[in-house]
Amino acid sequence: MFVTVSEIEKAYQELAPVVSHTPLQYDRFLSEKYQATILLKREDLQIVRSFKLRGAYYAIAAKQEKVARGVVCASAGNHAQGVAYTCQERQLSAVIYMPTTTPQQKINQVKFFGGDFVKIELVGDTFDAAAEAAQRYAADNQMAFIAPFDDPAIIAGQGTAAVEILADADKENHDIDIVVAAIGGGGLISGTAAYLKGKRPNIQIIGAEPIGAASMQAAFDQGEPVALSQIEKFVDGAAVKKVGQLTYQHAKEYVDHLVAVEEGAVCQTILELYTKQAIVAEPAGALSVAALELIKEQIKGKTVVCMISGGNNDSSRMAEIEEKSLIYQGLKHYFIINFPQRPGALKEFVSHVLGPDDDITRFEYTKKINRGTGPVMLGILLKRTSDLDALLARIAAFDAQYINLQDNQSLYSLLV
Repeated sequence: MFVTVSEIEKAYQELAPVVSHTPLQYDRFLSEKYQATILLKREDLQIVRSFKLRGAYYAIAAKQEKVARGVVCASAGNHAQGVAYTCQERQLSAVIYMPTTTPQQKINQVKFFGGDFVKIELVGDTFDAAAEAAQRYAADNQMAFIAPFDDPAIIAGQGTAAVEILADADKENHDIDIVVAAIGGGGLISGTAAYLKGKRPNIQIIGAEPIGAASMQAAFDQGEPVALSQIEKFVDGAAVKKVGQLTYQHAKEYVDHLVAVEEGAVCQTILELYTKQAIVAEPAGALSVAALELIKEQIKGKTVVCMISGGNNDSSRMAEIEEKSLIYQGLKHYFIINFPQRPGALKEFVSHVLGPDDDITRFEYTKKINRGTGPVMLGILLKRTSDLDALLARIAAFDAQYINLQDNQSLYSLLV
C-alpha cells in the first residue's frame, strides 16, 4: 500500500507547529559549476539538524495509544535524535539502540535532545545489528518500536519536506525538473517521491546511495529487498544493509533513477559545501550534491533540487574526510618502497625522486637486519594530478619492486 498525497498533507498539517520549515536556497556556486539552477533544501537546518524529526515525531504521534509503556528505536544517529527530541517534548521514556560505530557527536546530541527520558544502548557494528537488538527489546518489554524508515507514518512524515519544496519553488517561480535525495533505508526518498509524483508527475526523482552500501540498487536488481553481505560504514547515515519492503515498493514505483556515489566524492563535496557555502553537511547529507557530478550532462539548463538531508557531522572526522577527498582527486598516494639501508638514502630519494612540488605526508620505516634494503610505507601529496606519471617512473627507477597501495586494496585497508 502506497502512502498518498493526502496522507502526506495530513502529516504536514500536524507537523507544521513542531518542525522547522527549512529554506529552499538558490546556490550560485553549484549553479555556475553545473550550468543549471541548483536549489538546496536545507534539512541540515532542521531542529535536530536532519529531516528525521519529521518521520519520528509523526510516527510517535500516530501510535499515541501504543507508546504509553515507552518507545524503542534503532538508529545510526539522526532517527535517534528525532525520537529523542519527540520523547522529551511528549514526556515519553525511550530506549535507543545505536551501532558502536556511531560518531560520538551524534551520541552526544541524542543525550542532549532526549535528556532524562532517553537511555542509549550501543550494540553491534552496523545499523542492522542494532535494529535486531532493538526489535527484540521492544517485543520483550511490550514497548512501541519506531521503525527508522519502513513504516507508512515515517514515510508520510519525511514526505512533508517535499510539501515545503513545492510550495517554496512555486512562490519563487521555479519550475522543478529534478529532485535528488539520499537513500539509506529509503524513508526520505519514498515520502519525497510519493508526494512529488502525485503532484507533479513530470518531476524526475533521482536517488543517491553510497557506493559501498547501495542496498536500494541491490533490491532493484533482485526484484526485492536483499541484505548486502557487507557495507562500508563511512557514510553512516546511509549505511544500511537492507532497505525496507515498503520503501522498496515506493522507490520502484516512483524513483526514476539511482546513482552510486564514491566516498571520495562525498568527502570532496563536504569540504566544498563548507568552504564555498559555509554549509556543514554530514556524509549522507552531502550525497545528493555529490551525485550531481554523475548526472552533470543530464542537468544542464534544468532546475534541480538537492536535499541536504543532515548536518550532524563530527568535527573529529574532518581529517579523514580531507584525506579521502585528496585520494579521490588523485593528489594523495601511498606506496611501499624498498630503501637501501645506508646513510643518505632518504636524501637521495627526496632529491632524485620527489618532484619540486611533491610533499611527503607519511614515512614509516622498518629496518631489516642483515638485509641491504628495508621497506618504507610512504605517503606523497601532489600539487597536480598530472605530476603522477613522472613520479611513478622515478619511483620505479629507485625501486622496481615498489607497491602502489592504491592498486592493492587489501594492503591499503590494512596499512592506510
